[in-house]
Amino acid sequence: MSTPNSFFDGAAYATRGLRLILMPGLRRFVWVPVSVNVLVFSLLVWLGVSQLEGLLDRLLPASSWLAYLRWLVWPLFVVALVLVVFYSFTLVANLIAAPFNSLLAERVEHLLTGHIPGGAFDSLWRQILPTLRSELRKAVYMLVRALPLLVLFLIPGLNLLAPFLWLLLGAWFLAIEYADYPMGNHGMHFDEQHRQLKAARPAALGFGLGVSLLMAVPGLSFLAMPAAVAGATAWWCEGLSGTTGSTSVTAER
Repeated sequence: MSTPNSFFDGAAYATRGLRLILMPGLRRFVWVPVSVNVLVFSLLVWLGVSQLEGLLDRLLPASSWLAYLRWLVWPLFVVALVLVVFYSFTLVANLIAAPFNSLLAERVEHLLTGHIPGGAFDSLWRQILPTLRSELRKAVYMLVRALPLLVLFLIPGLNLLAPFLWLLLGAWFLAIEYADYPMGNHGMHFDEQHRQLKAARPAALGFGLGVSLLMAVPGLSFLAMPAAVAGATAWWCEGLSGTTGSTSVTAER
């Protein structure tokens, strides 16, 4: 059996995570990440809408002859909101839910392999500091690369390539984000994780793009976080760790 590290293998693990989180043994580990997703998303939308309304009232009052520009600003706001949901929302939601995501990854690995990485998976407190440090490290990694890329949107000619480069960067970041949970449970630090993902870059990009698609589907977007954690854990167990798992088929029946 070959190691499943092709682009399409990675994309398949993103959707497989949806099947895993619906299994009876995992559902109780899913409700916290889903609740965090809903709350953070609702808060960001509410803040965005309320702040934009106030800004428009100051800059484009309804009595002004420029009031018609509101119809031009709102579509731009929708586009900006999509970017927030895909990136800032991911950073904030994962920062809050990180300890619970680590527990979910432990439980998925236990279900697929019969082994519990790092001890009992019900010890939440021991997860908090390591997972928060890891989330902050990933956020810095993303920002250092995202800010220069944003400049490309302002350069004529190069701005045509910027959306595609941004999509690839986002896919790579999502792979780093969610593969961290099973890899971190095995004591792997960020630099080690980064090297291992670079060795499986096609699968990492496929996985990240698959997660991006889940985030873009209404309804499924709230399940994208736990599904991505579960899918990344299955990928780790069956290919990313350098071994192939034979227990996963039995576990999913």
